[in-house]
Amino acid sequence: MIDWQKEFNSAITVCDTNGIIVYANDKSQKTFEKDSTGSLVGQNLFECHPDKANEIINDMMANQKTNVYTIEKKGVKKLIFQAPWYENGQFKGLVEISHVIPFEIPHFIRS
Repeated sequence: MIDWQKEFNSAITVCDTNGIIVYANDKSQKTFEKDSTGSLVGQNLFECHPDKANEIINDMMANQKTNVYTIEKKGVKKLIFQAPWYENGQFKGLVEISHVIPFEIPHFIRS
């Protein structure tokens, strides 16, 4: 199996249905190292987020839905893509991909 996501230049974080982080690639570990003591794996998402964010996470889990938005923090703009993941058709939790993007980004409409 190719481990392409390990060094991928986006933070990839995966949790199970209880909010326990089961995978965090190198970029994810580096992004959150100041907020964490050791590896992110095994930590609970709900302990790392404020109440409003936890409401959104609970809704995504309950309804197995996607959440996409952009943020700006410390002069950096990111696209945040959060979506359910499945194994053999069974809902297993959520995956978040956080990717730095330019402030001005082209948008194309293709036919």
